[in-house]
Amino acid sequence: MQADVNELIEKARQARMASKKLAYVPIAVKNEAMLAVAQALLDNMESILHNNEKDYREARAGGMSASMLDRLMLNSDRIKGIAADVRTVAGLPDPVGEVMEERTLPNGLKLTKQRVPLGVIGAIYESRPNVTVDISVLCLKAGNAIILRGGKEAYRSNLALASTVQEATYRVGIPRGAVQFIESTDRSLVESMLKLKEYIDLIIPRGGEGLIRSVRDNASMPVVTGGIGVCHTYVEKTADQKKATAIIYNAKVQRPTVCNALDCVLVDNDIAPDFLPVMAGELARAGVELHCDERSLEILKKVEGLKIKAATQEDWGKEFLSLVAAVKVVDSLEGALEHIDRYGSGHSEAIISQDQKAIDRFLNEVDAACVYSNASTRFTDGAQFGMGAEIGISTQKFHARGPMGLRELTSYKWCIRGNGQVRP
Repeated sequence: MQADVNELIEKARQARMASKKLAYVPIAVKNEAMLAVAQALLDNMESILHNNEKDYREARAGGMSASMLDRLMLNSDRIKGIAADVRTVAGLPDPVGEVMEERTLPNGLKLTKQRVPLGVIGAIYESRPNVTVDISVLCLKAGNAIILRGGKEAYRSNLALASTVQEATYRVGIPRGAVQFIESTDRSLVESMLKLKEYIDLIIPRGGEGLIRSVRDNASMPVVTGGIGVCHTYVEKTADQKKATAIIYNAKVQRPTVCNALDCVLVDNDIAPDFLPVMAGELARAGVELHCDERSLEILKKVEGLKIKAATQEDWGKEFLSLVAAVKVVDSLEGALEHIDRYGSGHSEAIISQDQKAIDRFLNEVDAACVYSNASTRFTDGAQFGMGAEIGISTQKFHARGPMGLRELTSYKWCIRGNGQVRP
């Protein structure tokens, strides 16, 4: 165990040293590194998928849930998608050195506020091998070194991907040591990693609620938390019901195992008798099970072919990560706002409406990272927002909120240029 801790400390030290050089690597070199990673992913696809298949088989035999298996699984389309996201990152402006503000004081001092890298970022994550690439390329482009600590269930996949990133980026001029992968799967190493504040500037956990809570409560350095998505869609009484049905279907069914998938439908009482049977019928085609409050159950129990049951208190505020959704009838916009305020996780919330006043109130009053009108919550994603890949989705308010891209991986400093000024 001590050997593993020593390895961790040494890799963290190397990452710190590399970060000092990486902060000044020219944008042309960083972009070349991104393109090299994208091509290497395609060139090494067979080996990556072979390792992922081994991880997947072991995880399935060990009883891993369907939602986690979906996140673990890679295929050729997903690898191509990851590579495409990396190319998008290469095409984005370099945030490092960006001038955010500048002014000259009456005494002649010239002040410039400009973006700088954070330094070294630690990523602790479960199951999702794509995170290995997404976080690495975003950190490198923003001038940060990265320490990767994935879960045991994706060890082979993560190692293959991390090696691909290292070989591709070091070859074109990224400082060696800028991408570190912790090979030991000993869980106690996470505790040791969370104490290395002299080397690591920020920790980002990606995984289940238990992991995120543990990292948040035990880290000695700042932590950006998020990823737990209890997402609501409120169908207001003026909603275009055809659009509402399509949006809800997409938000629940398109990929139900991710954090921006719909978990609860709130329907205005005025339209519930007409809307709910149509909506439920569409969702039933995809095998969605609905956990209904008393009023929605009274309406839907008369419809044949549905998978419905009475909701319990645990269904409100629950992230299902499966083909299950809660349904509740509310009396008004106020009722929807109150429910979301009580049970939402601050991730993504949506209103379907043709009433501009209702839309504006919802957008202004709902306290979440991403608030939608007349669109699916499935768009809460760095790639969909034009950020390329994302390092995660923050549901907190400092220092980042929502999908985290390049700018969210920087800090800033003030540069003050004078000509002999002294303070009186």
